[in-house]
Amino acid sequence: MEVAHLSGKVAALRLGWSETKVSRLLTGRQAPVKEADVASLLTLCGVKGEEKDRLLALAREYDQRNWLQQHISSLPEQLRTLIQHENQATRLTDFELIRIPGLLQTRDYARALIERVVTVPPKEVESRVEARMTRQLLFSQDRHPDFIFFVHEVALRQPVGGREVMSAQLHQLLQLSVRRYITIRVIPVSYGAFPAIDSSCRLVEFDELKPVVYVEQQTAGSFFEDAAAVAAYRKIFGALADCSLSEGESGDLIAGLAVELYGGEDHDDRT
Repeated sequence: MEVAHLSGKVAALRLGWSETKVSRLLTGRQAPVKEADVASLLTLCGVKGEEKDRLLALAREYDQRNWLQQHISSLPEQLRTLIQHENQATRLTDFELIRIPGLLQTRDYARALIERVVTVPPKEVESRVEARMTRQLLFSQDRHPDFIFFVHEVALRQPVGGREVMSAQLHQLLQLSVRRYITIRVIPVSYGAFPAIDSSCRLVEFDELKPVVYVEQQTAGSFFEDAAAVAAYRKIFGALADCSLSEGESGDLIAGLAVELYGGEDHDDRT
């Protein structure tokens, strides 16, 4: 505003807003923050290019965090606890068998999954989707954990939501995998039986707290903090590393499946 030589009163007049709205937006007291409002204000101030993109991204992040603060109390207790652990962690190791891990899911993929969970009321689907998307803000934090994801090839081939949804999902995996703090390794179908074949699990590690294991089930999740359980799951994840493809090989497999399975006719699990 100062660089553009605009007062709050002039900005409000030109945008057709109240001075209060301009003030609240500038001071961060406007909730929720509408991306369109931020874009309008930036345009008025002459902000363009990469700087405009950066500020719009910050606005989206602020809005998502505000959403989580307002709605976290309505989420299941296990999910609230998991979100708190994720935000304190220094390292997250995750295994999923028949789905893409939640932190890696696109919005459409997450919605297609959650819509099919019979224990989630239809009116709660969008709030669950939004919560899952908000968890992914971990990736953009200045201080973020190191992530290791083990994904079975079955999850990559499962046509959740249809061809376009799966194509976008696989391409997102490829985009995320180039970040130095995200490792994605695929367990190939050809390996056969493997450790943790009957469950999804997550090991959450911290700087000063004891590590925690989270095992997810259809209707609930369970946390384990005792040393024996943590040691057992460390052993499981070590075995998963032994039977997984390398990062490079995993990327090649994901890219190949994106073309082979989802580059042509529609594959929709809802038909």
